[in-house]
Amino acid sequence: MLMYTKGNWNGSKDGKTTEVFNPATKEVIGTIPQASLQDIEEVLEAAQKAKKGWARTPVWKRTEILQRFADLVEQRRDELATLLSKEIGKPIEQAGWEIDTAARLFRSFSEHAKSLYGLNIPLDHQAGIENDVYLTRKEPLGVVVGIIPFNFPVDLFSHKVAPALATGNVMIVKPANTAPLTILSLTELLYEAGLPENVLQIVTGSGRLIGDVLAQSPKIDAISLTGSTETGIKVATGAAKNLNRVMLELGGNDPFIVFEDADIDLAVDDAIFGRTLMNGQVCCSNKRMLIHHSKKEEFTSLLINRLRELKYGNPLDRSINIGPLIDEYALQTVDQQVRKTVEQGAKVALGGEIVDNTWYLPTVLTDVKPEYDIARDMEIFGPVFPIITFHSEEEAVEIANSSIYGLNAAVFTRDVNRAINMSYQIESGIVSVNGPGVYRPDVAFFGGYKMSGHGGREGLIGALEELTQVKSIALRNCLNIYN
Repeated sequence: MLMYTKGNWNGSKDGKTTEVFNPATKEVIGTIPQASLQDIEEVLEAAQKAKKGWARTPVWKRTEILQRFADLVEQRRDELATLLSKEIGKPIEQAGWEIDTAARLFRSFSEHAKSLYGLNIPLDHQAGIENDVYLTRKEPLGVVVGIIPFNFPVDLFSHKVAPALATGNVMIVKPANTAPLTILSLTELLYEAGLPENVLQIVTGSGRLIGDVLAQSPKIDAISLTGSTETGIKVATGAAKNLNRVMLELGGNDPFIVFEDADIDLAVDDAIFGRTLMNGQVCCSNKRMLIHHSKKEEFTSLLINRLRELKYGNPLDRSINIGPLIDEYALQTVDQQVRKTVEQGAKVALGGEIVDNTWYLPTVLTDVKPEYDIARDMEIFGPVFPIITFHSEEEAVEIANSSIYGLNAAVFTRDVNRAINMSYQIESGIVSVNGPGVYRPDVAFFGGYKMSGHGGREGLIGALEELTQVKSIALRNCLNIYN
């Protein structure tokens, strides 16, 4: 496929391409251009030219286009879900959920954008300006860059592009090299829905080259990245040169805390859902199982028995629960992290295996101590369940907060007072009580504490505010009602 730049579907200036593989079958399912420096500069120029016209397009007209796009997504749901499943290895049912999310988010953001009202602020509280009228309005930032990872490309495309376009910004999107195809197909549908030329451009190729150039460019106004904390720090450093606004949703090593009074059946089912969704490759999934010492054996035994029932294989097969990790590098990384944890003293109670250099089997690690890397700052992007025990609320809080990360958290207890107290003390953006940490309602102020996030929150309410700026207009001495 070609990338959409400068009002057309183009290859790169130097003709370089890269292949996109199906991680389950290892087959090549597409090729994409490797954008050059010249391509990137021309994309930036095109975005600058497009931003005034789109900003001056009435909200009703912008939202009409986005609504038509949502209709097209629904009409092409099965086709898009199949493509998404093929390029990232997501089980087909989960891929369908993600396509549904895209249609819903574009509709919701376009409706919410109609309610971005300004203020009329009375000034008669301050002597000397009581006859002035002070108005505010929300205006777009201008050119927004979106950098999207492989694991939820459609969902994150929607969370970034829908609010940006609805509020009058133009966008440049850099998808992951391993997951560009569905994003390119969605872009095609946006233009079919009537999006004006260059309001959205897609640049494919080297993340290091493209990300560095875009982040540091004076021709952008904001950059929104979902990715690793390491990448986020690099982007923020580059963006600081021009004081470009930065919105970062980064890594996580989220605690999943189960107390002695918890519903253990529920906790085990939710742990499995949260840790096997997208084959364990989710930033806000429950990655550290903190289990009360009195329930460790029961929880672990039930967890192992239920994990043994899961099936792995080609994600297009609807009977499959676990698909492949995104590539061989991801597989080896997870395997090395598990081996390191075992070297530190943990035991493998289940799994710890790579099958056909494609699947990493669900893995349960027991005897994990709070000082081990996996219990603190080592984020594992795979279906791995480290079991860490605690004896008191205070100890659970200490272990939960010992990480540099603070994205989401989960607490399982029947005690409402305990649930509230724990929620207040845990350092994370969202605390889910009696539910998995994988929790992101459309209206959520999604983002993390500490090194899990920076620069604002995503979601129906937060994103629209982040992607606009306040213009103040003062009408001096236009009143004559005050003496």
